[in-house]
Amino acid sequence: MRILTRYVMFELLKVFLVSVAGMTLLFILVGVFREAYSNGLGAKQIFMLLPYVLPEALQFAVPATTLFAACSVFGRLASSNEVVAVKASGISPFALLLPAWVLAFLLSLCEVWLNDLAVSWGRDSITRLVIESVEEIAYNHLQQTRSYSSGQFSIIVNRVEGKKLIAPLIKFQSGDDELPTTIECEEATMRSDLVNRTLTITCVNSYVEMGEARTWLPGAKERVIPLNEASRKGGGTRSPSSIALRELPSETAQQVKRIDQLRQQMAVQAAFQMIGGDFSTLTGPSWDRQRQRLSDAQHWLHRLKMEPYRRWANGFTCLCFVLVGAPFAIWLRNADFLTSFFACFFPILAIYYPLMAVGVAQAKSGSFPSWGVWGGNVILIVIGYFLTRRVWRY
Repeated sequence: MRILTRYVMFELLKVFLVSVAGMTLLFILVGVFREAYSNGLGAKQIFMLLPYVLPEALQFAVPATTLFAACSVFGRLASSNEVVAVKASGISPFALLLPAWVLAFLLSLCEVWLNDLAVSWGRDSITRLVIESVEEIAYNHLQQTRSYSSGQFSIIVNRVEGKKLIAPLIKFQSGDDELPTTIECEEATMRSDLVNRTLTITCVNSYVEMGEARTWLPGAKERVIPLNEASRKGGGTRSPSSIALRELPSETAQQVKRIDQLRQQMAVQAAFQMIGGDFSTLTGPSWDRQRQRLSDAQHWLHRLKMEPYRRWANGFTCLCFVLVGAPFAIWLRNADFLTSFFACFFPILAIYYPLMAVGVAQAKSGSFPSWGVWGGNVILIVIGYFLTRRVWRY
């Protein structure tokens, strides 16, 4: 029995390692191309990007290749009547399926870690790389298309000579305490400071327009903006999906405190308005804005509470896929591994991922408890149980 178990484990590992290597390479190429296209990365940044894309590539490749390995190995065993021979020898099919279950369980734990690594290290590192390379990215764009823009500013130039931008038109978006600004100058240069995380734009002989005012500034003048505002990938609020698992409990506790503070402020404000007889304000637009703030804070809390369950559910797709795929391949008894794989994979896609999407959406809104994201996994486990019983009986 141990020989049989080792044999099945070796076959599973052989198919898994070969297929995961090929699929991971494919996902790396797709991920690098996506980042390079959306952010205008050069060859140097693309090369530096490779290790940061790897966890996300493995995150998508491991579940599919685990199912592929199970369908391939058990489909071949069943088609060559090896499963029948094992059962005729008085050996339980458990000896065949146990290695697949153990391997899938271990890979599920690795997948949870990869999910966490991809969002907490991979995405953050990609964002940091793009932000720190904003000077080179901007120059590349300006040389190729004569324009570059981010969420906060844009540049259009006549041409680029080395580091000099000839006849640039620079527009800065309005901030909290300043008007939109347009600068026309003879030439300009850009210089990034990674220590202070700023981008300095030096303009020579400029016309500066702010609102209705237009001013002539002779000589060289500098404008300093944060690197994250100059980058296309900077800014924005950190999403719960990009927070490491170890940080989620503290973030959740802080969000609970914020909600309590909002409620207390609203209660105190309502009490003063009622005591003062200012009942019209209680139904005014200011209270609508405060209620919206409270609703947004509660929605954020639901997302924070749901996120650990979602990552563990995503990670254990490896085990759930094998619980369905291995007995299904034995029952199908088809030597063509692609037939077995796609016959199992497409129903899983049609069942698991829609249920996961519904569970995530409802958990975010608070309609479902956070553990509701496990609905798709539970359905696959139930289906796998009945398929395994069928293999046991026949």
